[in-house]
Amino acid sequence: MALEKVKEYFRQYGMEERVQEFEVSSATVELAAQAVGCEPERIAKTLSFKVDDGCVLIVTAGDAKIDNSKFKGTFHTKAKMLTPGEVENMVGHSVGGVCPFAVNREVEVCLDESLKRFETVFPACGSSSSAIELTIPELEKHSGYSKWVDVCKNWE
Repeated sequence: MALEKVKEYFRQYGMEERVQEFEVSSATVELAAQAVGCEPERIAKTLSFKVDDGCVLIVTAGDAKIDNSKFKGTFHTKAKMLTPGEVENMVGHSVGGVCPFAVNREVEVCLDESLKRFETVFPACGSSSSAIELTIPELEKHSGYSKWVDVCKNWE
């Protein structure tokens, strides 16, 4: 189970107790914000895209939308989200719980500029009823991100 992989990852850093599990779904930005008790924009949603033959995860603010022209300018291909089956196979997490932690080795993680306006954000933790509050430097460290990107709109 992906949640257990994520908890095991955070256990290495003494942070397992920070992983929150909910009795309710946190599978969408709105549901996650209600479960956590924060503004929807502070939910760090993780979107899965096919780039060449691989997968790129882009972690964005909850209120941000992918800007197709910015995406193409950054990744030199059209923004094409993975199917639910591809997400599970390529990323290692199921839709609703996709997060940038404990993912398959070949997955590239990028963080979108829309996150930089917050001190802390709440990404999922591998299930559709979990989250963790992280500072931006903690998100950088634990996501293993490759770079910051600017591929979103409607958040400024």
